[in-house]
Amino acid sequence: MALVVFDLDGTLIDSRLDLAESTNEMLQTYGAPALPVDRVAMMVGEGARKLVERALAASDLDPAEPDALPRFLEIYGRRLLVHTRPYDGIPDAVAALGRTHRLAVLTNKPADPTRRLLEAFNLSSHFADVIGGDSPWARKPDPAGLRALMDKGRATASDTWLVGDSMIDVETARNAGVKMCVVLYGFGQLRGELVLNGSEFTARTPADIVDAVTKSQP
Repeated sequence: MALVVFDLDGTLIDSRLDLAESTNEMLQTYGAPALPVDRVAMMVGEGARKLVERALAASDLDPAEPDALPRFLEIYGRRLLVHTRPYDGIPDAVAALGRTHRLAVLTNKPADPTRRLLEAFNLSSHFADVIGGDSPWARKPDPAGLRALMDKGRATASDTWLVGDSMIDVETARNAGVKMCVVLYGFGQLRGELVLNGSEFTARTPADIVDAVTKSQP
């Protein structure tokens, strides 16, 4: 069965405000002012540790501050579901693809909040596997996690899709040799680094993801 692997933040869910407010609450414990929401969103994509390090550096604080990551994770654990919601159309798109494809999630977010979010929005039943950023595999753009999902689903590169919103996802797909659908409604492009080579598909809405995947099937 063909495999479709989804990124989480900026692809399945709009978590920008909760991530920003959690980051700013962490910064305020060090006496630093809040950063703009979009500036924090530009720091998202390579895991919680990188987000915290970037936020500290942007606030002229020590990015190696040892207590910062635990503080952020505790705060974000409390704020996880305050504003975050699936993007409009995602539940329908996931349900539609799940009828004909094996689905999985590959994210650099830790597995526990990832599963909490999927369960809160009744999405978890659609996904056969979930790999988070604290898994035994290296984080994206390393293709190890994606290849593990392919192995488990007995999927080849030619029948595997990665759906994501950033160059991290694009590079992961290229590194694994799979098909890529870049969603244009997320926040992974705020850094202005999205450079496609013509082989990637794009989606302006979740319904476009379904069209891209189903219409490209042989």
